[in-house]
Amino acid sequence: MDKEPITILGLKKLQEELEEIKKIKRPKIIAAIAEARGHGDLKENAEYHAAKEQQSQTESRVLEISNTIARANVIDVTKMENTGKIIFGATVTVKDLDKESKNTFKIVGKDEADVSKNLIYFMSPIGKSLIGKKEKDLVNFTTPSGEKNYEIIKVEYI
Repeated sequence: MDKEPITILGLKKLQEELEEIKKIKRPKIIAAIAEARGHGDLKENAEYHAAKEQQSQTESRVLEISNTIARANVIDVTKMENTGKIIFGATVTVKDLDKESKNTFKIVGKDEADVSKNLIYFMSPIGKSLIGKKEKDLVNFTTPSGEKNYEIIKVEYI
């Protein structure tokens, strides 16, 4: 069982999601199943089958979160000396050399990644290309939308 790197914030969010499922979602699903059972024949009861499907998906998510938490290798970059090197958890400001624009990314784990919030999975094409680099390094990588060229402007451990 391999350890999965995760930030402190990422672990906290997973723990909160797990608590919400256990305390709020599960009881609602159980109530929906009980109500649907009261409607009679289960073979042709769409509400019952929908509730059971929702229960199955929810339980799968509980297992997934529990597994990730059990394998979590919590990394707190704020307690590390900033060597200027991009590591897991670092916040990186880059300049897009093609568009002449700047962007800031945080390198995070699988469950934390959210491109809309500039949280980049460390195993994504951009994540892989940034890990190990330093300020002023040039980085190029291929994405589904084409090749990207960045210059690393700043590396922070925040």
